[in-house]
Amino acid sequence: MEALQLSPQVNRRSLVQAGALGMVGLTLSDLLSGRAAAAEASRADSCIFIVQYGGASHHDTFDLKPEAPAEIRGPYRPIPTPVDGIRVCELLPRLARLAPHYTVVRSMTHENGEHNGGMHVCMTGRSRPDRETPYFGSVVARLRPTGRAIPPYVWIQDLDGDVEPRYLHGGFLGAQYAPMFVAKKLDNPSNPGFQVTAFDPPSGVPADRLARRRQLVGRVEGDAASAADAVSAGMRERAFDLINSGAAARAFDLQHEPSWVRDRYGRHPLGQNLLMARRLVEGGVRLVTVNAWPGFPAGEKFIFTQGWDMHGTANQESIFGASQYGLGFALPRLDQAVSALLEDLEQRGHLERTLVVMVGEFGRTPKIVNNPFPGRDHWPHCYSALLAGGGVRRGAVYGASDKIGAYVDSDPVTPEQFGATLYHALGINPATRLGLDGFTQPASTGEPILELFS
Repeated sequence: MEALQLSPQVNRRSLVQAGALGMVGLTLSDLLSGRAAAAEASRADSCIFIVQYGGASHHDTFDLKPEAPAEIRGPYRPIPTPVDGIRVCELLPRLARLAPHYTVVRSMTHENGEHNGGMHVCMTGRSRPDRETPYFGSVVARLRPTGRAIPPYVWIQDLDGDVEPRYLHGGFLGAQYAPMFVAKKLDNPSNPGFQVTAFDPPSGVPADRLARRRQLVGRVEGDAASAADAVSAGMRERAFDLINSGAAARAFDLQHEPSWVRDRYGRHPLGQNLLMARRLVEGGVRLVTVNAWPGFPAGEKFIFTQGWDMHGTANQESIFGASQYGLGFALPRLDQAVSALLEDLEQRGHLERTLVVMVGEFGRTPKIVNNPFPGRDHWPHCYSALLAGGGVRRGAVYGASDKIGAYVDSDPVTPEQFGATLYHALGINPATRLGLDGFTQPASTGEPILELFS
């Protein structure tokens, strides 16, 4: 991709009036220093960010401790993979087979052990984010616009329970960088009646009439007189393009997928949401966040989409059971859906250009607690993440926890480092200036972990 070239005669006022500062991903500091957005050096075109809302247990997934006492190790056995040094839970046989395609980070760490704050840390890459600190997707939408008639940032499946709906907004970057949101509670792609209607034209308004409306609005407004007007005009133009182009609506429509593909991912929320995410990044969406909610077993009542908050007694079921707050239910669905995504992206030739991230807002306690329903409580001090694609090394482990998985033993990964690494994979310089004034804050204060890349 060519770096954007600006004529010396183009002044700041004309750029603001044209909406260029916001729409092409530049800040004033970029112009003053002669830098364009870092897309030219990008490793990945897009990112699928799978967040395990509730905090997944690393002890029972990717960092098992078989030599630890029973109250630490739990009942699951580690199984081998084709990669030396990587063993995973026996309930993840498909992901075990795919170990040569991903890296496991076993040294994630921060200090916020509650859901609302932990999720804000997780999704901003800041250990102490301000209330209006934008999520990764908003920053990516700002700095790497798509240039297509498709939203740059999409969020699939709501977060409920203990988390404020910051994921619906663009933080201090503004509403134009908020995600397009789809799938709330049971109204998600696994529901046979699910439809995305956001791209449908207004009822009773034919295409030619809509086009005349667009022209009329443009003539009435004329040239934008302020940055706010430019932003508003840009958002309206994108809305017209999304309605008029069939590409966006098609990307969201799983009816275009063969039944066997949908079956492969699993006919549950996580499977169908990840299939939609794959279609969206192939359609040009920069970042798709998917809440890794696996749904709930047939015959049970829906509770929350906070599917990985497995305390035990608080849920009146064991973390090791097969109900909706049990790993016996959640892990096989995770195994099916995430393995299908990785295989699908690889087979379609898109994995190297798509960064796949899977992580929770924190991990779970080393010691199994509570009776008669055993579980693990919140634990932000050490936990695991999975990274694949986007130039990330394949078949590797980064960092290590101590012998009971309580604290980081080597190579700690802070939220700032993790965020900078994500931006680096997407060709964004973490030092790119943002902030309320578009100038004073960098996208990230961390340094990318270059050892994670091949």
